[in-house]
Amino acid sequence: MRHAWRWFGPQDPVRPEDIAQAGAQAVVSALHHVPNGQVWTSEAIAQRQAEVGRCADGAPSGLQWEVVESLPVSEDIKKQKGDWRAHIGAYKTSLEHLAQAGIAVICYNFMPVLDWTRTDLRWRRPTGARAMRFDMVDFAAFDIHLLQRAGAAQDFTPAVVEAAACRLAAMDDAARRGLADAITMGLPGSTEAMDLGTVRAHLDEYGTISAARLRAHFIDFLSEVVPVAERLGLRLCCHPDDPPFPLMGLPRIMSTAEDYAAVLAAVDSPANGMTLCSGSLGVRADNDLPAMMDRFGPRVHFLHLRNVRREADGSFFEDEHLEGETDMVALIAAILREEARRRVAGRADYDIPMRPDHGQEITDDLTRNGQPGYPLVGRLRGLAELRGVERALRVTGAFA
Repeated sequence: MRHAWRWFGPQDPVRPEDIAQAGAQAVVSALHHVPNGQVWTSEAIAQRQAEVGRCADGAPSGLQWEVVESLPVSEDIKKQKGDWRAHIGAYKTSLEHLAQAGIAVICYNFMPVLDWTRTDLRWRRPTGARAMRFDMVDFAAFDIHLLQRAGAAQDFTPAVVEAAACRLAAMDDAARRGLADAITMGLPGSTEAMDLGTVRAHLDEYGTISAARLRAHFIDFLSEVVPVAERLGLRLCCHPDDPPFPLMGLPRIMSTAEDYAAVLAAVDSPANGMTLCSGSLGVRADNDLPAMMDRFGPRVHFLHLRNVRREADGSFFEDEHLEGETDMVALIAAILREEARRRVAGRADYDIPMRPDHGQEITDDLTRNGQPGYPLVGRLRGLAELRGVERALRVTGAFA
């Protein structure tokens, strides 16, 4: 695996030299300030490359921007409304510019409205560490009572509906605002957070879009951009839904192995691939992560390694990297098997880029006030643990 680290740019409190000291070999970044649907210019890409390659004191960091996360797909493209054709054109142009800059791996997602959803971005653990959490009762309180979505109560069990009413009654105005802000935060690093009015407007427009239709829109998008990516030698890799089940009545189409099988077969190209996120996919008990790696290995272009702990009502929180529901040792063994196959086949991309995804806030992270889910020390610990597993499997040959 090629060990990478997500960086949000100069405003990120984690500096390039911190990333190098953590042991990462490459940087994952994006132009978060560019509005969705607009072109990433060659000049803006070059500026970010220069920022990645420079320490705070001007010395070389020794790092390069190697993976894009994310090149966002606009809501217009997902809904096939408004300026969606112009946005696809801009997407193709951005791919051209990224290829010219030597960046070959582009992660993106096709989640409607919200790119990820948590109800608490800094949930206190018994140790004093803080983790991101999705609480089903809190989400029901938001969906039914704050967002006031028509028919929302029908999407939850009676027990959750009752508990949500009690939970909301115990919240003051600040707690209610905090819950709404956590849920509508949007893509990490993005400047495009949403208010409740914007969310309601998107929900109205998605009202007639079924899962089948959204998948058709996705395949239309891929049919346009994948040939461009293949011509340029790029590897597109779709991130799974986070969490991988329907929310707010919206369809989810990239939540299971069969979802990926359908989309990868529909546009069958080495440029059309998968971001295997063990945290997102691991929220579902029916997703076997090592088996998915073995099944889709040739099309896995990027890895997010993190772990979650599931709860009976559908709630979950982000556990330590080697804890939680996913057998991380078995998953890394499957990754190493795929990399070995790629070496034998002569593939140039035999080292799959991986980043330690998220992580709990611990020690100095608790006062740093960094990007939620992206602590320095918590991710450093995660990377160290994942590297230790990888090294042990390689030395012993236990992955074969």
